[in-house]
Amino acid sequence: MRVVITRPAGDAQAWVEALQAAGHQALALPLIDVGPTNHPQSVVQVWTQWSEFQALMFVSAQAVRYFFDGAARPIWEKGPRCWATGPGTHKALLQAGVPEACIDSPAADAMQFDSEALWQRVSSQVKVGKPVLIVRGNDPGVASEGASVGTGRDWLAQQLQASGASVQFVVAYERRTPVWSTQQTTQAAEAAVDGSVWCFSSSQAIQHLVLALPGQSWAKARCIATHERIAQTAKTLGFGEVRLSRPSVSDVLRSLESLA
Repeated sequence: MRVVITRPAGDAQAWVEALQAAGHQALALPLIDVGPTNHPQSVVQVWTQWSEFQALMFVSAQAVRYFFDGAARPIWEKGPRCWATGPGTHKALLQAGVPEACIDSPAADAMQFDSEALWQRVSSQVKVGKPVLIVRGNDPGVASEGASVGTGRDWLAQQLQASGASVQFVVAYERRTPVWSTQQTTQAAEAAVDGSVWCFSSSQAIQHLVLALPGQSWAKARCIATHERIAQTAKTLGFGEVRLSRPSVSDVLRSLESLA
């Protein structure tokens, strides 16, 4: 069984190697290209204010990597809490030098890794009137006002504001549609009909795939989605078989076994 990994190039190879080690044929076809922000001065400015925040919330491992890229490492025990939406983001914070004791994230056995699960862990920490910084990405073509706050779900920001905290945003990276080679486009078209299993960790990745292969039928395509919202996007866009899995290699492997 061939498995198609659609994560950004920086993350995809580790997944390919893990799946190959488990006996699967795996192929990386990144569906989101990640790069540094076009407004790096915003990140620099935030670093001058970092101790004023009660918490820094990171939406992804990419947000961590680009936020910390080139930054001096402060003595974090005296600084804000760091909030992570899942294990990948948690691991990236540790790699960036943030102590384990300063990180909050959903429990390792949580059914989902998202803002709702994170909120269950951190809602009791919120201090009225003190700001929380949300570090996230941006998409190309967003107007200048939106470019300063980025794009993404605002659910957690709304909960924070309802609890009396103020919220600020900073864009640490840009998300773009990748440019595929002719070979990659051919591989994707084959995987739409040959029984391959696509692994999706982002609804945006599925949207990019459909745009990359206009007119392609997905009725014979199979996929594993790591969140209910992603699974719903796959169903809406016509995937014939959609399985839901927690976003860990071991859980994805179990889902693959059920598709064999």
